[in-house]
Amino acid sequence: MNIESWQSLQEKIVACERCPRLREYCREIAAEKRKAYLAWDYWGKPVPNFGVAPVGLLIVGLAPAAHGANRTGRMFTGDRSGEWLYRALHRAGFANQGHSEKIDDGLQLLDCTITAMCHCAPPDNKPLPTEIAACQPWLTQTFNLAQPRVLLALGQFAWKASLDQARQRGCFTAKKLPAFGHGAEVPLAGDRWLLGSYHPSQQNTFTGRLTEPMFDAIFTRARQLLSQT
Repeated sequence: MNIESWQSLQEKIVACERCPRLREYCREIAAEKRKAYLAWDYWGKPVPNFGVAPVGLLIVGLAPAAHGANRTGRMFTGDRSGEWLYRALHRAGFANQGHSEKIDDGLQLLDCTITAMCHCAPPDNKPLPTEIAACQPWLTQTFNLAQPRVLLALGQFAWKASLDQARQRGCFTAKKLPAFGHGAEVPLAGDRWLLGSYHPSQQNTFTGRLTEPMFDAIFTRARQLLSQT
């Protein structure tokens, strides 16, 4: 993989107009803004991957948040989910700092890249199946270029999407899909692994379904697997 290929993918994601409903919603949010962010110039476009390729750890999320990445232009930046994620990544040595506020805050990922099934913020955080399908080519190209040794799926939808990608490449051949759960592991062909984690959404973190020690354990396991491959 060369840098030009990755940069080309990033530019194509940002320029994508495949889903009219999502593009209209992101533009509306960027124009209306939230009161706390009136001084912000919202990104309002599809959010590219964060990181480089190839990479050891590829994290797959669902979609940008309307006033998070849709505002800042960087995956998991500017919302509570991102606060949890980057703290955990920093503690595990996958990020140079544990806070994520804006695109030029100095945050760098270390042997880690973050992508999503859908690169536009959806209403109610629920992209339609047709919109996920329209975004799938970007996910496929991301996997092709990233060539990760460890996949981390944040949530059940990302779990299925990651298994689908592994199946396309012949890395996963079982007919039955393994059940998703926090800490679930699936060995893949070629000394690769898929890990599952609850998404660090407020629905999970506020209720205690996901705690920081639980989240840290996932990245500790990712480190262990990377050291073995």
